[in-house]
Amino acid sequence: MLKHLVLTRVLVHLRAKDKPFRAIDTHAGLGVYDLEADEAGRTGEWHDGFGRLDLAFEPEVEALLAPYRAAVAAVRARHGATTYPGSPAIIREHLRAGDKGVFVELHPADAQTLAQRYASDSRTKTLHLDGWTALNALIPPPERRGLVLIDPPYEERGEIDRLGMQLLKAARKWPTGIYLGWYPIKDVSGVDRMATALDAGLERPALRLDLMIERPDDPTRLTGTGLVVINPPWTLAAEAEVFLPALAERLARSGYGAFRCERLGREG
Repeated sequence: MLKHLVLTRVLVHLRAKDKPFRAIDTHAGLGVYDLEADEAGRTGEWHDGFGRLDLAFEPEVEALLAPYRAAVAAVRARHGATTYPGSPAIIREHLRAGDKGVFVELHPADAQTLAQRYASDSRTKTLHLDGWTALNALIPPPERRGLVLIDPPYEERGEIDRLGMQLLKAARKWPTGIYLGWYPIKDVSGVDRMATALDAGLERPALRLDLMIERPDDPTRLTGTGLVVINPPWTLAAEAEVFLPALAERLARSGYGAFRCERLGREG
């Protein structure tokens, strides 16, 4: 949910100018998910996340959530009331004529589903490819404006460090692109190490946005999530200072909720 909210805020920023942009999702998944079926339905985890957004927040928070809520509503109108949009669907809802969405997925069946889902939309393209390979191959895009969302599955050791290294490499190749790198928070020291390396190596401004919903006492358990945003919209830090504490309070478990909004890189 944090990933999709921040993604939406960046897309809103890109839409503020008439010039076209390209949004690249390197680990796209299925695009749309049914909350009452498959894994989501079995685990019911969404009830403690997105399910807690039914009650409205304060007006200033709701103003920032409005485009995200609108995207969810649009996807549900198209695919059914129990569906939830993945990042490709969030991106698609924000594309204008002339904008492009590129969705990369390595899993063959998921890539085929994704391609079929968006086959009729000329603004989108699906690639069956390794996401890390695609990251290097697809930048800089022809439009020279846009974002790259990197959300790997974190099934291998060292993926958080790899995320930091790949972000540094990508920011050198396309210095003006907006990059969103998502990570789970289990071992906080690993995230701190990655953030420290980015802070030292980035020649561009960046933000570290963390949302914690449980005490990070056990490094084997998921206690929060976060994103690094390179070249963030100039309004994003102030926006995060509004929605992060509201989400931390609403989603807190066992009486613990926390957040971080920290500048890295050139303006760190």
